[in-house]
Amino acid sequence: MMEMFNMGDYGPYVWSCFGLTAFVVGIIEWRARQRHKIMAREIEVRLRAMEGRE
Repeated sequence: MMEMFNMGDYGPYVWSCFGLTAFVVGIIEWRARQRHKIMAREIEVRLRAMEGRE
């Protein structure tokens, strides 16, 4: 089992790259969800404003 994680002495490099990539993808996903919520609120406000004009 440890041989799989060590990967012929390249393990620390490989696993740190994997971890960094997972972290960056997580941040991108989190920010995309935040942006989506903000845009949905803005659309809702604009729709309500347009309904008030009619």
